Amino acid sequence: MRSITYDCGYCGNSVASDYGYFGTERIQELHGGYDVTHQICICPHCNLPTFFSPSGSQAPGPSVGGDVAHIPSVEVKALYDEARACMKVNAHTAAAMCCRKLLMNVAVAEGAKPNLRFLQYADFLVDEGHVTRKAKGWVDHIRKKGNEANHEINIFSSEDAQRLMKFSEMMLRVVYEYPAEAENPS
Repeated sequence: MRSITYDCGYCGNSVASDYGYFGTERIQELHGGYDVTHQICICPHCNLPTFFSPSGSQAPGPSVGGDVAHIPSVEVKALYDEARACMKVNAHTAAAMCCRKLLMNVAVAEGAKPNLRFLQYADFLVDEGHVTRKAKGWVDHIRKKGNEANHEINIFSSEDAQRLMKFSEMMLRVVYEYPAEAENPS
């Protein structure tokens, strides 16, 4: 079995597996055929399996977004974790929808009234100083792309969803992690 270097979707370590399973499948075409190999690698760190298709796609995929400390709201933390889990299984449109809902939940957790329009939640975060005016562009990007995921027919690409995850992670760090760490520097 050929070794594959990858970021484990379970433990997050960057590994190179030398143990696992593979299977070869014959693909028939009009003028012959070719073989493709499917592979399951066992992570040498956590001993859990990761599947690789012949095209190189990985399941579960690596985590997108980092752990964010000091999130006091259980709902906000759960939504962020759900968006990250969606990315692991290539559910990019679902991740975008989670990021939109995350924006609303952060605003409500910080004092916005429930049942507002999403534009009002984005404005609340800026107007109340939870994020800076310069950050309004990326907060609005979460809102607009999340609306697109919810209300349009198109499917989100990995790149689009990764960008939303990056902006959502930044929002959580600015609203929760950095202020908490500034209050208790070590």
